Amino acid sequence: MYDKQKIRNLFPGIENKVPLKNGIMATGINFDNAATTPPLLYGLEGIERFAPWYSSIHRGTGYKSIKTTELYDRSRERVLEFVNADKNKYTVIYVKNTTEGLNKLSYRLIKSRNDVVLSTSMEHHSNDLPWRSKCIIDYVDVNEDGTLNIFDLKKKIMKYKGKLRLVTVTAASNVTGAINDIHFIAKMAHEAGALIVVDGAQYVPHKKISMRGNSRTEDIDYLVFSAHKMYAPFGIGAIIGRKDLLENGAPEYSGGGTIKIVTPSKVIWDDLPMKDEAGTPNVLGVVSLMASINMFNSLGLDELYMEERNLTRYLMNNLSQLPVKIYGPEDVNNKVGIVSFTIPKLSHSYVAETLSNTFGIAVRNGCFCAHPYVEKLLNISESDMEKFLKNPNLEKPGLIRASLAMYNTKREVDRFTEAIYKICVANNIRM
Repeated sequence: MYDKQKIRNLFPGIENKVPLKNGIMATGINFDNAATTPPLLYGLEGIERFAPWYSSIHRGTGYKSIKTTELYDRSRERVLEFVNADKNKYTVIYVKNTTEGLNKLSYRLIKSRNDVVLSTSMEHHSNDLPWRSKCIIDYVDVNEDGTLNIFDLKKKIMKYKGKLRLVTVTAASNVTGAINDIHFIAKMAHEAGALIVVDGAQYVPHKKISMRGNSRTEDIDYLVFSAHKMYAPFGIGAIIGRKDLLENGAPEYSGGGTIKIVTPSKVIWDDLPMKDEAGTPNVLGVVSLMASINMFNSLGLDELYMEERNLTRYLMNNLSQLPVKIYGPEDVNNKVGIVSFTIPKLSHSYVAETLSNTFGIAVRNGCFCAHPYVEKLLNISESDMEKFLKNPNLEKPGLIRASLAMYNTKREVDRFTEAIYKICVANNIRM
């Protein structure tokens, strides 16, 4: 049985009161989970317990160093199990976050300026900008509802067949929550002789993900995610990637921990994954990530997703009764718990600020580090954007995003939709 209060008890501070502009204190609501989720209580407790015993890894013979090294190295197996990856085929490289992970892959996987990378128009900047300066890049279009245009994907894969180095795609959009069939895309990429890179930042905290498909052609080559979106503190993320394609070549960062031998004229790089983890790693971040993985395993991601899907449906149904426009797929089975919308005639920043200042509700507004995608959703051309480029003081177009997590409740959704209703009434916005 899904016990929402038991889950809420895992998160310190979610019942904290926040100040409103009228001086009253109100219990805050966090609907900005797509940006960052609050940390787990027992993740923080795990850090506190381990902190007196932590030390440098792979560099000491003292007891604390040995124990820290054991925990750090053993954690990779837990990550591989969590994403259903073959430990003989894949390795885990720890990074700060998804952005660093995708940047690292752009350095390690691109071999020539003439390599072709196929991205999509729905990507976060972190899965777009790192590729632009290193190769030829093209973008798969999206449908009117913000979902990936599979026909355009097939057409462009065929167009670049023989030249295509990789397809890089988000598993779930941070703007609309739209889910992509990553194993189907992997099959098409592999049949064209290309690799697949998956940005899992928005997907991994919500649904089970597997590096294995139904056949080898459906397997995922590279997956990247951030722990701060899965109830751990900032500062740790992971690349799960094929060993065979990372074993050769130099890391993009070098220094301590990346080498076996250095002479005045030669460098012998260390084995994977150490050669790609320059400097002292975030061991306490790994401790918190393990706590999150343990939590997901004990509660069951399938059940958590079903509850989130029901709450997302409830939120969308409530908003559909109000004079707002919702963007993204209507089918909640094809999205994670993200609902982005606009209120006609009202700026996105005004709505977000009013929700916070008057009602104590945190959302996100703007373009969410996915400017081309939001511009497409709003039907704004590149020429239309010129006026914003020429006048940076103009408010750029954008959306209001409510993003749900496992601890959010129907009561919070009711408070949220009531707040949206009051904003509409106060500004004479009607259906």
